[in-house]
Amino acid sequence: MEEKTQLSGLNLFFLWFGAAVSVAEILTGGYLAELGAVKGLWAILLGHLAGTILLVLAGLIGFRERLPAIMSTRISFGKQGSYIISLINILQLVGWTAIMIIEGGTAMNVIGRSLWNFDHPTLMSCLIGLLVGLWVFWGVKGFKRINTLAASLLLILTIVMSWVILTHPPIAADMAKQKGAFGMGFELSIIMPLSWFPLISDYTSLARTRKGALIAPFCGYFLGSCWMYAIGMAGGLLSGSPDPTQIMLAANLGLMALAILGLSTVTTTFLDVYSAGISLINIFPRVSDRMAAVGFAAIGTAAALVFPIDRYTEFLYVLGSVFSPLIAILLTDYFFLKCDKRGRRADLTATLSLAAGITFYYLIKSLDIPIGTTLTTIAFTSVLHTALRRGWQRREGPGGERAAG
Repeated sequence: MEEKTQLSGLNLFFLWFGAAVSVAEILTGGYLAELGAVKGLWAILLGHLAGTILLVLAGLIGFRERLPAIMSTRISFGKQGSYIISLINILQLVGWTAIMIIEGGTAMNVIGRSLWNFDHPTLMSCLIGLLVGLWVFWGVKGFKRINTLAASLLLILTIVMSWVILTHPPIAADMAKQKGAFGMGFELSIIMPLSWFPLISDYTSLARTRKGALIAPFCGYFLGSCWMYAIGMAGGLLSGSPDPTQIMLAANLGLMALAILGLSTVTTTFLDVYSAGISLINIFPRVSDRMAAVGFAAIGTAAALVFPIDRYTEFLYVLGSVFSPLIAILLTDYFFLKCDKRGRRADLTATLSLAAGITFYYLIKSLDIPIGTTLTTIAFTSVLHTALRRGWQRREGPGGERAAG
């Protein structure tokens, strides 16, 4: 995506709606079926509200400073300190790419087998990886038009899928029978928007207006992701499985399911591989963004062939352990402490706060906390980082520069 490219509010809305419409979101929502309809919907709405607000605040930094997401972490961690965040982000994005390709390929294979007796899951995964690579190669230039068209088609297909699933007779009877811990549902709901933290400013930094950078991503992602979670939860009640493929087969969607799975996998994975390329550019500025993204599409496809997909929820918790303290540090520095460490090579205070936050996450992970481990970790890290930053500033004397301007 060229620097002169600008994204309107409509572009950003469809971009983040398209990002939310994915197999991963439906799959995660399916795990909330055990909460039942009422408790599950509250967990979805409140978790996404908290997570998406934090997400768009991080995006606002990118808009104000005109910085991609990973480069904006230099505000807290310094230039070379941000390299560590870049490497972490590349690893998680390659992981997401592999997961999306596995889920999309497996789901399309199951539906292809039911329709035409075609059974080649590896070939389907490779096909999706190829489509993602082509999408990146072309989409870097024609991104706005392609993404808006794809998201519009996904919206239509998703409405139809929602209607079929939610009007299925057994749903109403089964919805009240389930029980589960609210904290678990809230946790799985807040983790997903926060997992986009290392990507959002790659796009809000290109927004035309402040309103577009804030409202459009919030509405697009909040609506799309809540919708996908709700479909997954309702479908889990219908089919007895969180697997979106079983949900779609139970709803008899056929070719429509194939179209939803294919389009949603490609549009979401595009964002992953493109932003992985941006993270690499933070370390190696001369690398081509297009070729880096194509390269990560190839790496993600190769990883998909060996990734243990049964460890999916563990992967989500790992993301929560890293990105909850990370976003707390950046937002605290930028909006509250008004300090800017971009002139430094690295920042010890931010690094210590990040390490403490990750440790704290795993210490409380097994506890049943109503607001979830992630939000608790964010609050802890913010308080700790404020204390450490102010204590260090007293030792150094005046010098923290204002980041917000």
